[in-house]
Amino acid sequence: MNTILENIRTMIKDGKIEEAKTALNIVIEENKEYSDVAYYLLGNACRKLGDWQGALNNYQTAIDINPESPAKDAREMMMDILNFYNKDMFNQ
Repeated sequence: MNTILENIRTMIKDGKIEEAKTALNIVIEENKEYSDVAYYLLGNACRKLGDWQGALNNYQTAIDINPESPAKDAREMMMDILNFYNKDMFNQ
């Protein structure tokens, strides 16, 4: 499974976001034990598309599954950025 997740990380890095999102949804559905990592990566994919709310939601889901997930740091950094640059973002 780690190979699949690494391939998905590469897809996100290379800008193949929709392909990565499809693969992540399959991982979430079929491999529950990796769902926290998949939600974290899905958050990264959403962030890359500029879908801030989708990113935050996916990071939070990853944190709910695994409180030690790297999504915790990603979500905190994203909240800091949004709070600093765009206070109206939460009013949409």
